Formats: sequence, structure tokens, C-alpha cells
Amino acid sequence: MSDAERQQQRVREFLQLLPLTLELAGLPRSEHGRYNSPEVIEVRAITLRNAYKVARQMVMEVANQQ
Repeated sequence: MSDAERQQQRVREFLQLLPLTLELAGLPRSEHGRYNSPEVIEVRAITLRNAYKVARQMVMEVANQQ
């Protein structure tokens, strides 16, 4: 598998896990017209990264049970 194919596969996996990731993160939606500070954006990004790791681990555990 080429690097480009591997990268596309990772993007597809991320997008497939995005709904679960967002639910696990539990972040409220931003108010319309309100902008977040860089610090708030960074905290939200860290929360999403951690939620993605948990979502991915959950999928791997389910796949290994069968």
C-alpha cells in the first residue's frame, strides 16, 4: 500500500469515527457569531484527540471480540 493510499485510509477512518468521537468528547456547540480564543480551541482539540483515541480503541475491541 502506498503512502497516499495509507493516508486516504486514515482520513476515511477518522471521518467514519467522527460522530462517535464527537459524542464521546461531549463538547457543546459554539454559539453562532461567537469566536473562541486560541486557548479554548487548543483545549477543544486536545479533547477531540483523546476522544478519537477512545473511539478507535472501542472499535478495535469490538472487532477483536468476534
